[in-house]
Amino acid sequence: MDRLLIMRSFVTVAKVGSFSGAAKALGSSGSLISRHVADLEKQLGVRLVNRTARSVSLTEPGLRYSTFAQRVLDEIDDEDANIAQMHDRAEGQLSIICPKWIGGLDLGDAIAAFAVAHPKIAVRFELGGMSDRTYDFLDSGFDVAFHTRDLRDSSVRLKKIASLPFVLCASRAYVERHGALSDPNELAHHDCLVHVNDPVWRIGHGHASTLHKIRNIAFTSNSYIALQKAAVHGRGIALIPHRPAYEDLMSGALQPLLPGLPVPARSLYAIFGPAAQAPRKVEVFLDFLTKWFSDNPIPSFRM
Repeated sequence: MDRLLIMRSFVTVAKVGSFSGAAKALGSSGSLISRHVADLEKQLGVRLVNRTARSVSLTEPGLRYSTFAQRVLDEIDDEDANIAQMHDRAEGQLSIICPKWIGGLDLGDAIAAFAVAHPKIAVRFELGGMSDRTYDFLDSGFDVAFHTRDLRDSSVRLKKIASLPFVLCASRAYVERHGALSDPNELAHHDCLVHVNDPVWRIGHGHASTLHKIRNIAFTSNSYIALQKAAVHGRGIALIPHRPAYEDLMSGALQPLLPGLPVPARSLYAIFGPAAQAPRKVEVFLDFLTKWFSDNPIPSFRM
């Protein structure tokens, strides 16, 4: 028998002074309420109520237990209400995880701005350590994860936050030594700087796009910043995010390649739990990031 259910039946009997009144208050039957009290007396080994034909009164142990049970039930009800309200309040801890390369770019700035704008939310932001299984971040205690892949997984929900432009580029020195690209198939004859998780490059948009598995790898890293630095030093051709490369592109340290066939942007997706209604703190976070990326576009430059 459910101990809390029995306690609630007994407390209600103590309040109204009858089994039938308690049954009416709880939407139950008098016989069931009577059995609950009898079961409780059996568990405790003491008589809790004096039963007469017209009323029910509490014994001394019954009075003491009624006070105790009421306090326990009140605490449970209060905590249930507090937990339920947490879902609707933008406060508490928000745990976020994403690949290192994403967190080191715009996303880090956006999350820092969010933390300042919402001081009642304690942000935990971790980079790296993500499993290939998209739902594992939930098992690890994270509320939101970020990817650049459109994941088809019914165990999670996702929302597109922004587009992250990429650029194919090399240094002026490299281009002078090896020549500029005139066709993406020429990548096979050039030194390429490749992210360990991005060995296949898509060049061009729509029907004009082609996939190129990079084989002539001169430098590899799990950091796009490291690839950018290697490109600036003339080591080869890199496919890197636009924003961190912007200053080098503007200064001429890096030159965009194949201007007629720009590379597609990567979509930034936020992934969160499968519940029909996300916690308020998650909704506020995702809305903030969407607006932040909209308000902070990447500056354009002439190809």
